[in-house]
Amino acid sequence: MNARRFLVLLVAVVAAGSLRLGGQSYTSGQPVWPAYEGWEKNDDGSFNFVFGYMNDNWQQELDVPVGPDNTIEPGGPDRGQPTRFQPRRNRFVFKVRVPKDWGDKELIWTLTTQGVARKAFASLRTDLLIENIDIMSESGALGAGTSSPEQRADKPPVIAIASRTLTAKVGQPLELTATVTDDGVPRRRGGGAPARGIPPALILRPPARVTVGKVLGLHLSWFLYRGPASVTFTPRQIKVWEDTRTGANSPWAPLWQAPPVPTDGKYVTTATFVEPGTYVLRARADDGLLTTDEDVTVTVSR
Repeated sequence: MNARRFLVLLVAVVAAGSLRLGGQSYTSGQPVWPAYEGWEKNDDGSFNFVFGYMNDNWQQELDVPVGPDNTIEPGGPDRGQPTRFQPRRNRFVFKVRVPKDWGDKELIWTLTTQGVARKAFASLRTDLLIENIDIMSESGALGAGTSSPEQRADKPPVIAIASRTLTAKVGQPLELTATVTDDGVPRRRGGGAPARGIPPALILRPPARVTVGKVLGLHLSWFLYRGPASVTFTPRQIKVWEDTRTGANSPWAPLWQAPPVPTDGKYVTTATFVEPGTYVLRARADDGLLTTDEDVTVTVSR
């Protein structure tokens, strides 16, 4: 990652309040900050603007429907952005494709939460080009920016889902099946074995680095991307947001270990809904370096 890109991202994180004097943090009541991560070039000459966000809360998830408070322009308001915002830092969440003749124009994501309006400005600045090595590094997966030739050659996992459009009823579990394949890179790396008989959540061993590195190990998680109400997933899903607390169910947490991969690569999960409406559920396959997202739209009736 070049120095200019690092400086831009550091300023964005500081502005978003992730670095607070005295280590102050909040469980709720704080805004969400949209973030422009950078751009990718497609084979046909078009470009993808890549966005994420920083939710300043450690617990509160916010819902912001597409509209005046959650809009992307030009061409919006709906450009595929989330309406459910999970806690803390969520990187590389969605992409907006723009034509090859985009030039020096800006694409602007405006997000209003807790009465606070914030904007992310996307452009084709040359120092914000995203490559796989940038994604690996910014997630903390490489540790101090190091990588091996094997890691640099990593390909993102592939998710196969039979149907992208489903129906369900309130209160009745809906089965979700996703088959994940991967190239076997990187090699699995656990978060360290806990002391015998002591639950990981009770072990207060600090991380070995100032920045907690991401644990390597293929896994799949479902989460709510859009929808009018919360969804319960069974079994409990691994968090896709950067929960760095000891004992958290998260690849960024000290002592966390990736669970075994099903022998056939098939992950079976159920989702239960408490309100009718249209939901977008996202499956994320993560090998510890790169991720792949696939969406399923579910229409829920009573």
